[in-house]
Amino acid sequence: MDSREESKVPRRSPYQIRLTPSEASELRKRAQKYTLPYFQVRRAQMILLAAQGLSNHQIAQHLHIGRDVVSKWRKRFFQKRLAALEDLNRSGRPRAFPPRDRGSG
Repeated sequence: MDSREESKVPRRSPYQIRLTPSEASELRKRAQKYTLPYFQVRRAQMILLAAQGLSNHQIAQHLHIGRDVVSKWRKRFFQKRLAALEDLNRSGRPRAFPPRDRGSG
C-alpha cells in the first residue's frame, strides 16, 4: 500500500467515547430539542454516534459534515465532557453592528 492509499483508509480515533447514564440522557435531550441552536444539536448528535462506536468518517457521512469537525468535537468531549460542547469565548473585539434606521423606507 503506498502513502496515497494509506491516507484513504479511515483512522480509528484514539478518543473512544463512553457515556455515563446522565450524560447519555442529557445528550439525547439536546439532540432532539428544536429550540436549541443548531450547532448544539449537531454536537450532541456527533457525541451520541461516537458513543455507539461509529468512526469520525461514518459520523461525518451520516450528519453531512466534515470529518475534521467531528474529530474536533469528539476530542473536546473526551477531554472535558459535557462542558466542552459549549462555545468558547473568542479572542478579539466583539462584533458591533450599527443600529438599523427604522424611520426611512
